[in-house]
Amino acid sequence: MDLNSASTVVLQVLTQATSQDTAVLKPAEEQLKQWETQPGFYSVLLNIFTNHTLDINVRWLAVLYFKNGIDRYWRRVAPHALSEEEKSTLRAGLITNFNEPVNQIATQIAVLIAKVARLDCPRQWPELIPTLIESVKVQDDLRQHRALLTFYHVTKTLASKRLAADRKLFYDLASGIYNFACSLWNHHTDTFLRQVSSGNEAAVLSSLERTLLSLKVLRKLTVNGFVEPHKNMEVMGFLHGIFDRLKQFLECSRNIGTDNVCRDRLEKTIILFTKVLLDFLDQHPFSFTPLIQRSLEFSVSYVFTEVGEGVTFERFIVQCMNLIKMIVKNYAYKPSKNFEDSSPETLEAHKIKMAFFTYPTLTEICRRLVSHYFLLTEEELTMWEEDPEGFTVEETGGDSWKYSLRPCTEVLFIDIFHEYNQTLTPVLLEMMQTLQGPTNVEDMNALLIKDAVYNAVGLAAYELFDSVDFDQWFKNQLLPELQVIHNRYKPLRRRVIWLIGQWISVKFKSDLRPMLYEAICNLLQDQDLVVRIETATTLKLTVDDFEFRTDQFLPYLETMFTLLFQLLQQVTECDTKMHVLHVLSCVIERVNIQIRPYVGCLVQYLPLLWKQSEEHNMLRCAILTTLIHLVQGLGADSKNLYPFLLPVIQLSTDVSQPPHVYLLEDGLELWLVTLENSPCVTPELLRIFQNMSPLLELSSENLRTCFKIINGYIFLSSTEFLQTYAVGLCQSFCELLKEITTEGQVQVLKVVENALKVNPVLGPQMFQPILPCVFRGIIEGERYPVVMSTYLGVMGRVLLQNTSFFSSLLNEMAHKFNQEMDQLLGNMIEMWVDRMDNITQPERRKLSALALLSLLPSDNSVIQDKFCGIINISVEGLHDVMTEDPETGTYKDCMLMSHLEEPKVTEDEEPPTEQDKRKKMLALKDPVHTVSLQQFIYEKLKAQQELLGEQGFQSLMETVDTEIVTQLQEFLQGF
Repeated sequence: MDLNSASTVVLQVLTQATSQDTAVLKPAEEQLKQWETQPGFYSVLLNIFTNHTLDINVRWLAVLYFKNGIDRYWRRVAPHALSEEEKSTLRAGLITNFNEPVNQIATQIAVLIAKVARLDCPRQWPELIPTLIESVKVQDDLRQHRALLTFYHVTKTLASKRLAADRKLFYDLASGIYNFACSLWNHHTDTFLRQVSSGNEAAVLSSLERTLLSLKVLRKLTVNGFVEPHKNMEVMGFLHGIFDRLKQFLECSRNIGTDNVCRDRLEKTIILFTKVLLDFLDQHPFSFTPLIQRSLEFSVSYVFTEVGEGVTFERFIVQCMNLIKMIVKNYAYKPSKNFEDSSPETLEAHKIKMAFFTYPTLTEICRRLVSHYFLLTEEELTMWEEDPEGFTVEETGGDSWKYSLRPCTEVLFIDIFHEYNQTLTPVLLEMMQTLQGPTNVEDMNALLIKDAVYNAVGLAAYELFDSVDFDQWFKNQLLPELQVIHNRYKPLRRRVIWLIGQWISVKFKSDLRPMLYEAICNLLQDQDLVVRIETATTLKLTVDDFEFRTDQFLPYLETMFTLLFQLLQQVTECDTKMHVLHVLSCVIERVNIQIRPYVGCLVQYLPLLWKQSEEHNMLRCAILTTLIHLVQGLGADSKNLYPFLLPVIQLSTDVSQPPHVYLLEDGLELWLVTLENSPCVTPELLRIFQNMSPLLELSSENLRTCFKIINGYIFLSSTEFLQTYAVGLCQSFCELLKEITTEGQVQVLKVVENALKVNPVLGPQMFQPILPCVFRGIIEGERYPVVMSTYLGVMGRVLLQNTSFFSSLLNEMAHKFNQEMDQLLGNMIEMWVDRMDNITQPERRKLSALALLSLLPSDNSVIQDKFCGIINISVEGLHDVMTEDPETGTYKDCMLMSHLEEPKVTEDEEPPTEQDKRKKMLALKDPVHTVSLQQFIYEKLKAQQELLGEQGFQSLMETVDTEIVTQLQEFLQGF
């Protein structure tokens, strides 16, 4: 591509590509795509985006195309790779001038230079770093800033490389430029500190921007540039100096307004200081040891004393707390139980920690966390009043939750309490002791203090197990507090029911559950919405607990379910509805069929909620989960839900519909439980299976559930299902078997095996295309035992239950193998006998014996030649299934099922599903469970004896090992 002639054309097409008119835009994009592989195209783009007189949108697009081209065509091994000559010209052009006036474009250019550096620096681009170093020294503000911006992105990119050779190159680079980077940072920092009181906001912002960028460079060099950074004086000097710099910057905040760009940049710089320390601690815990004392002193003084008043801000406090937490929890600083086994570095760090965390320090931290940071703020109380659902979402983990102060203080409290529980338990118990009895509703501060202490007791529940008699406390203190209905007492009602939820799985006597259920029923009618939502959460924790007893819960079930349903209707936020639905689901799951009398209202409401939640896929997931438990609870009565249920399944499992991305997993689970609990097939239920073929093509992690669904249809209505869908299903299976894992093959074959078991006539016909593959696998001795076992199970069903089909299959395979049918049959029997040990399931082992015995009586010489092997397998089968009656001394087949026994279901067991009942009925028709192997062997041997005569039969029996014959005779005593 000639630069001069091409520039005009490319510029014109780029201009068209910025158009809002798709008729202009689409052809332009197609043309640019064709040019991507043309030599000289990227040189033209470079000329365009470095020409500051051109339209900004056109230059922006040129930069993006250049950046994407680096990803696709810069590597030498890439298809249509750029020539070395063009790359050399482009590298030189990229660092000729750092004078881009537009910030967004300057950032993109810095990023694309870093992308090239990742591939070429330093070997093919040794001049990059020296050029950047010289450019950040210039006096021109714009050039200096752009060079510094590029320097940061290049350093960041090179620091992220992980191969050993690349790491070594970065170590060398860091050693070479670290001193310069420190000097550069100090220079810009000092400049900012001088200017901050000048009142010249533009100058302050300019120097602060450079301070921030140079600190970002230093962060990458410090954290990623040294193997043993503690041995480098410059590194440790920089890190030790951070604390003084932080103090200076925090003091500067007094001179900068709270509502301008400078303030934002200043806070970002302060946070970046803390990130340097946190990253360094994470990557080099032992190198951080000399900084432990200073880090703890600094963080504790600013967070827990008056030193921080007026200068700290929330994100800074969060970072300081994270620093304390990381030091407290750091595994590298924890000695082994046997101190002698610990490294000197660990013991040194542990010693520093123990010296710092004295009793007075720990006590003060604990008291300040509880009495200051745990207190509900004015802002939170206002949100409680104005947006109660928003308040509960924030409290339980909203999007901004992990970045906010409250969860950070709670996590720090838990970690410190766990680490130093012997010291802090008496402190917390003393705080509890001072709060006995009810609190004056007029004293809001006292109410909030009690709320904070109760919060601490809940968070430390596991640590306080041996120190608090929670059962007594519940009866004497907490229960009476739940009965105070004054509006100003609502923070404590909410906190107490939350506190009980924290202790329910730690220490709560089962006998007290009815008293708790009574309290929950009352609180679900509380005038305050936040209290009701918190109560629902505790109810979920209660029914989820392993000591939950249905008999204790049932007297309160109707009231609770009705109140939960009312709460579900009342709340409006998607997150809250999901939460309440989850509680309802848990209740339904635990009481199972006992829920049936009370679900009418919910069943009527869910279709409306489903329609309202069209734009909220996560809420729809919660509805699907609720439906799963509802169907399980309703059993066969779930058929009444089909007008709503089946369209929901249809939408959730249709891969052509966008919502399937969110709904598919739960939708498949709902489909499966619907089939398992269906009393009979309906045309609509059968029609949904049209969704299955694309699902099988996905070959996703949901494939196992798909196979269960297919089996569900086979058990539900094999004839209708196979006649409608077997052809397409067989095609899908044939495709799957080509590329699926061993486990997947087994799942496919189990479906075929079930079809043969349920419908011995139709099954082999419908899955005929798969059976030759099974036959071939047996003949060729499939190497995976689990696959071979399934092959033999499938072939055993065909041989035993559809002899005519087996004969036609044998004839077909004889033509394919170009062998006589008898010879092929002999090979199959021989392989079957040889690989019998691959079969581990007793049912399949008995099936194999029955199937091979079904070949008798026979005067076929091949079958008689394999007679010994058939008898060996039969005797093995007898050993598997025969049990001795101790009273009579006779043997009986333990797999025989003579009548349908209704099993007694205990309280903790789920009642049998409709599918369980179908499987039981099927077992009553299955030869494995209806034919006595002992009787079958006797009859087959007797028939063989009659066919051959006594002498001929005796000759045949002589081919069998005498020990096997003896065992056979023992089993056949009495016949």
